[in-house]
Amino acid sequence: MPNSPTDVFSQLIIKIAVNYPQFDLAIDHAIPLQGITGVFGHSASGKSTLLRAIAGLEKNLSGEISLANKSLTNTKQGVYLKPEQRQVGLVFQNSRLFDHLTVLGNLEYAVKRCKQSKLSLNNVIELTELTTLLAHKPDELSGGQQQRVALARAILAEPKLLLLDEPLSALDQHSKTQLLNMMLNIQKQLNLPMLYVSHSLDELQQVCDNLLVMAKGKVVNFGNIHQVIHQLNNDDDDAIIHQQTSLSLPIKEFDNGHGLTALALNAQQDIFLSCEPSFAQQSQLRCFILASDISITLTEPMNSSIVNHLFGTIKEITQQKNKVLLIVHCGSQDFFVSISAFSQQKLSLTLNQQVYLQFKASAVRTFIH
Repeated sequence: MPNSPTDVFSQLIIKIAVNYPQFDLAIDHAIPLQGITGVFGHSASGKSTLLRAIAGLEKNLSGEISLANKSLTNTKQGVYLKPEQRQVGLVFQNSRLFDHLTVLGNLEYAVKRCKQSKLSLNNVIELTELTTLLAHKPDELSGGQQQRVALARAILAEPKLLLLDEPLSALDQHSKTQLLNMMLNIQKQLNLPMLYVSHSLDELQQVCDNLLVMAKGKVVNFGNIHQVIHQLNNDDDDAIIHQQTSLSLPIKEFDNGHGLTALALNAQQDIFLSCEPSFAQQSQLRCFILASDISITLTEPMNSSIVNHLFGTIKEITQQKNKVLLIVHCGSQDFFVSISAFSQQKLSLTLNQQVYLQFKASAVRTFIH
């Protein structure tokens, strides 16, 4: 996929090939060094190999990698910086802490290795909410607490890029939510670019600005998180996601008096979902609606327990085996609707036809709030 020319000082540029008997990876891509970029794909698509190459842990490669115009790898010129010289942090699935040191000892070790330290240790401890855990050894911590220490340790090395290799995969839902919120806060506070590998699109949808999709060792899609998710809806032959509408909408009303939060879709139409206390602190909310959770009616629902009714126009109809995927344009937002081919024929749905979408408040899902 071609990249538009941008400032090389604000990019991670990757032009590499990795060859193994059962697996090849070939990437020629530039990633903006801003916000959080998700890396997504099936198992064995090359996600972790990509991160290892950037971090300097993958020796079996050819090509070049540069970070903010600093060459990390250039095999033609004999350049291959050691991991500790790259200014790249890496947090793995398991925390890899020093068991013989306390939490504070693990963090102080990272500070000592950073030759020109600018970050305050106390500030990082506060950012990662570790104040009450400093005297504990790693085996006294929960999985979520260990990952917070690993995150703090990586930050204290003051990297220009932080790589996250499925850091939440072994955690429970509460710990995942806590760590995702923490990652967002850290990224904003420190303006630290992150590459975040995950098998969970729900996690990525909540925190990432861009999404890079890999398949069979190649980059097959890259762009704005919502747009790429919508493009993946059409990959019926290799279904990588649950078809969905991915949204980022302003909160219009936190609680309508009936336990529902109103999101402003456009000037005329709102979307309602069950409110939670954390919504009160938000101005925008990321959420998604599975295509299978939306139904279509030809007339406006007047007497229904379903609270969300949207008026729109059918823009695309795609046959997918015994299902049909519709794209319905409501205001400025496309909604993806999956119905049976039987229902499509029964309603005689055609392009440019005006219809109503309906879905329950509980169908509007958000992962970290």
